[in-house]
Amino acid sequence: MVHELANKIAVMYLGKIVEFGNAEEIFHRPRHPYTKALFDAIPGLSTRGMESLKTLEGQIPSPINPPPGCAFHERCTYACDRCRSEVPQQRDLGGGHMVSCLRAEELKEKLS
Repeated sequence: MVHELANKIAVMYLGKIVEFGNAEEIFHRPRHPYTKALFDAIPGLSTRGMESLKTLEGQIPSPINPPPGCAFHERCTYACDRCRSEVPQQRDLGGGHMVSCLRAEELKEKLS
């Protein structure tokens, strides 16, 4: 529904925007692992039963006491040592598509 109604989308994790941009661009080319996980969790028309739904593994960290580095690293299948220690800064990938992921360029093909 968001895809049909919105021109721009902001995806938030623990109260911080991790991805922002044109709705069409984000839906077709997500660049943050959390955005991709959210889209993967959307059931399709052929989805039958709870067991066929994709879910994000791990526990949601405390927003009051977030983990060091990227707040999503504890649940991210692509996290590396750098993600555990460095807070990603938001950067423009072009056309106003912003992402806060240290590995956005490297993961471009895996997430789309």
